[in-house]
Amino acid sequence: MQKTVIIIAGPTASGKTALSVQLAQLFHTAVISADSRQCYREISIGTAKPSPEELAAVPHYFIDSHSIQEEVNAGVYEKLALGYTADIFKNNDIAVMCGGTGLYIRAFADGIDDMPAIAPGIRTHLNEQFALHGLPWLQQQLQERDPGFYATAETQNPQRLIRALEVLDATGQSITTFRSATRSQRDFNIIKIGITPPKEILHQRIHQRVDHMVHAGLVEEVRSVIRYREHNALRTVGYQEIFSFLDGYISLDQAIDDIKTHTRQYAKRQLTWFRKDPAFQWFDPRDDEEIISYVQQQLL
Repeated sequence: MQKTVIIIAGPTASGKTALSVQLAQLFHTAVISADSRQCYREISIGTAKPSPEELAAVPHYFIDSHSIQEEVNAGVYEKLALGYTADIFKNNDIAVMCGGTGLYIRAFADGIDDMPAIAPGIRTHLNEQFALHGLPWLQQQLQERDPGFYATAETQNPQRLIRALEVLDATGQSITTFRSATRSQRDFNIIKIGITPPKEILHQRIHQRVDHMVHAGLVEEVRSVIRYREHNALRTVGYQEIFSFLDGYISLDQAIDDIKTHTRQYAKRQLTWFRKDPAFQWFDPRDDEEIISYVQQQLL
């Protein structure tokens, strides 16, 4: 059998973790996380890490592997994930990858271009401007300074906009200049599985997950990392809203409602990203037997 990585992707709260553990148990292998925040030891509740039972069921890579003080990006992830894969392949023909960070999955499957180094002051300045003026300021800056990239950018994703502006400030060139669009060839097979339940069920799961996070101590977790609030991993849904609550700008109820709204919006962006890749075969996560049958057919 050719060495194979089964990638399980989809929107947040779609059931990726449970399915990945099920597949890993079936094939007696390990799971590589493809989530840009679950690698950080200091944040667990707001990142919806696998439960202790799921972590005990099969080996996991890229969970609690880094400190929030470390910088992890798609380029770092590509190298790490290829190393994890090689480690799994020493004893198994199959590895499972699971996550919703589309850029990380693309970096692993296709490779990613080396980006220029960014002076810390540039990022700090842009983050300060974002905090002052919000998303519209980022959008206006990028639309005026790099309209070509802006036309195809994820304009609702502040991290992507800040990244593009960083490159502009550091080099005077568009981020597209550093993208060769040359795919790296991998010496293993990749099976891409996308899962999402019907929208109303996904939204219900999102709302239940947010309520569970709050009951599990999300506010206390966010308070414990407030000194790292400028870190990209904390400029995300679930943390920014609680920061606003802790700063006294909104009530806790409003923060919870905002997390639910922003998570639904994020899930929609995830689906848009993954559906652009025709290699993904899509399933309802409740049809686990159909998914397993499909995977087994691909492995023949």
